[in-house]
Amino acid sequence: MSKPASKTKILQDGLHYQSKVSGSPFRAAASFGAATMSCFLCGTHRPRASLTTRKFIGKSQAVCAPSCQVAKELAAAAVASASA
Repeated sequence: MSKPASKTKILQDGLHYQSKVSGSPFRAAASFGAATMSCFLCGTHRPRASLTTRKFIGKSQAVCAPSCQVAKELAAAAVASASA
């Protein structure tokens, strides 16, 4: 049995939801390594395993490994091969 799909609607004042699906699209899996994080440079959410840390202004930040452009190309290739 599945739950009925609820529609999210914003009220007229624009500040509150009439109904909202619980949960987050970025919920972590059972293991810590499967969680996602956003890249400090491009802002894209990726699995933590595909990020590395670099120092920016004296603080370590998570960034795409090896670079944001290469990570974007790899993700596009993965989507293309999955749809083929």
